[in-house]
Amino acid sequence: MGRRTRVRAYRTDILLAVTGQPEIPPTVRRERMANVPNLLTGLRLVLVPVFLLFLFAGDGHETASRITAFGIFAVAVITDRLDGALARSYGATSEFGKLADPIADKMLIGAALIGLSILGDMPWWVTVLILAREIGVTVLRFAVISRGVIPASRGGKLKTLVQAVAIGLFILPLNDLPAPWTTGAWWVMGAAIVLTVVTGLEYVISALRGTSHQN
Repeated sequence: MGRRTRVRAYRTDILLAVTGQPEIPPTVRRERMANVPNLLTGLRLVLVPVFLLFLFAGDGHETASRITAFGIFAVAVITDRLDGALARSYGATSEFGKLADPIADKMLIGAALIGLSILGDMPWWVTVLILAREIGVTVLRFAVISRGVIPASRGGKLKTLVQAVAIGLFILPLNDLPAPWTTGAWWVMGAAIVLTVVTGLEYVISALRGTSHQN
C-alpha cells in the first residue's frame, strides 16, 4: 500500500471514528455542488411570487412590506450572481440551467418593473423599454444560435448590475425617505436606461456581423 493510500485510509478512519460518517469522495462532493446552481435558480423562481406578494401588500406603499420586498429582490439578485459563479467554477452547466436561468432572470426583472408601474412608482415607458430590450436580445440569441452564441459583453454585465440596483432603489419606500434618495434612484435608473439601449444595439450589431461573416 502506497503512502498516499495509507494517509487517506487513516484520515477516513479518523473521520468515521469522530463523526460516525465516512469521508465523502471528492467526485461526490463535486456532483453535489454541481446541483447547487439549479437549486438557486429554482429558489429564484419561487421568490418571484413571494416578492410580488409583499410588493402589493396593503395599498402597495406600506413601508415594512416594501422593505421586505426589497430584501427578497436583493436575495434573488444575489442568487443569480452566485449560481453563475458556481456553474462556472464546477462546470455545472445543465439543460435545466440553460433554460430556467434566463427565464428566472426575466421573470424577476419583469415582475418588479411591471409591479412598480402598476403602483405608479415607475413610468410605463421605462418598463416597456427595458423589457423590449431584454425580450428582443433573448429572441435574437435564439435566432442566431445556429451560427454561434453571442457572448455577454462587459457592458451587458454592467447593465445587469446597474439595472438591478436601480430597480432595487425604486422598490424601497422612497416616499418615506429623504428627497436625495429619489434623486439618486433616478440617476441610477438613467444610467441603466442608457446601458440598456447601448448594449442592446451592440447585440444587434454583433448578430449582423455574424450573419454577414456566414454569408
